[in-house]
This record gives sequence, structure tokens and C-alpha cells, in this order.
Amino acid sequence: MTDASPVLREDTGDVATLTLNRPEARNAVNRALFRAFRGHIRDIAAGGDAIGLIVIRGAGGHFCAGHDLKEPPHADALGWLRQEMLALESLTLLRQPVIACVQGTCYTGGLEMALAADFIVAGQSARFADTHGKWGLVPGWGLSQRLPRRVGQAKALEMMLTCQPYTGEQAAAMGLANMCVPDAELGDAVARLAETILANSRHSNAENKRLIYETDGMSLPAGINHELMRNAGFDPGQQDRKKPLGTRAVKTEPS
Repeated sequence: MTDASPVLREDTGDVATLTLNRPEARNAVNRALFRAFRGHIRDIAAGGDAIGLIVIRGAGGHFCAGHDLKEPPHADALGWLRQEMLALESLTLLRQPVIACVQGTCYTGGLEMALAADFIVAGQSARFADTHGKWGLVPGWGLSQRLPRRVGQAKALEMMLTCQPYTGEQAAAMGLANMCVPDAELGDAVARLAETILANSRHSNAENKRLIYETDGMSLPAGINHELMRNAGFDPGQQDRKKPLGTRAVKTEPS
């Protein structure tokens, strides 16, 4: 894939890094970028367990400025919006953990893309904002659902109704970002998080993620029942792993 592609993919070991590659537009999303992004998600999903974790980042010091409002609307605007929404939902539903690595601008549609990831790691230069209201728009990629689930209803309303930017430190304090680090340490922080996650069972990681999202919104009794009845069981690839002393089975004679 050449550097002219609007989304670059680089696989390093078990990690696939997707880089939004329109730095001249702060990686604003046009249809070419979104088609490329959707194609990469499909390829990763089709590859099964070939990839263990996905990192999404932006080129040129910014994550994503949202929709490119300079691009003329699609002839079927609602249909295209639905395709975009479903593509982000497919990102969330990947079995692999997804980390959004955010520095610079993460506005509106960019914020929606970051929220579709499982983790958000922010650099100190990161600025998060929902500016739909500045343009007379309303969310169509799931922001009104994912943002309050991440930060709570009151803070989500504050972000959406004021359209004000929040720093990386503020994002971490409100729970929008999992952590905020100096920009110079951002790559290392994401790599350490990825390494920590990948040290654990891929089966467990995928099933834990599935159960969290499937039971979102359920009552506690319904969620507990779902966990039991939809439990995928042990990772068959881990059966031969040496167990810690306290968890080893002890053979006893019948009484």
C-alpha cells in the first residue's frame, strides 16, 4: 500500500496499526478515507485470529477532525450515513481489542471514531470536542449512545451542548480517555498497553469484550444469566499452561 492511500495499515507482530492519512486536512473523513477504513476492518475480521490487537491513529500530529464538510453530500445521504455507522459498529464488534491513539484534534466524527474503540490513550496535545451543534448537525455514528456510556449523561450533555474542547488531561479525568501521557511518550504507552493485553488469552480477551457489549443496558439479573448461558468456556489453547500453585487441582481418594 502506498503512502497516497487515505488509510495506511502496518502489521507489527500481532498488532495492526491503521493510520488515517489525510494530514493536510487533519485527517477529516471523506468517502475515500471511509471506504479504505471499512475495507481494513473487513480484512481484519476475515483474518480471524491472525491479528491480536488493533491501534488506530492519525498522521501529521492529529487524530481526526471529523467529517470533511467540504465534500459534497452523497446522493443517498441517509443510506451512506447508515453505512458509516455500521462500519464503526463493526469496529467495536471485532473480537480483537482496539486502541485509539489520540493526539491533536479529535473532534465530532473523529470523537465518534475514537469512541468506537475499546481504549483511548491520549497525548497531552489531544483536544476532544463534539461540534455537531456548531454546524446545526446531530450525531449519526453513535456519539449520543457511546459518549454517555463512557463519561455519564451529565458530562456527555455538557460536551454536546457547549461544543467546547477538552484537553487530554480532562479527558482522562472524566473517563473519556483511559490515560493521558506526554506526546513524546504516547507511542510507548500504547505499545506497553498492547503488550499487557496480548500477554493474556486472546480467547478470554475476546469473550470478555463480547460479554461487556452484549449485556450493556441489561438489568443485573439478566446480565448475570446472559453471562452464564452465553459463556464460551475455557480457552482450549490454554489447557496445558502451567497453573499457579493455588489453582492446581488436588487429587483425593474417595471416602
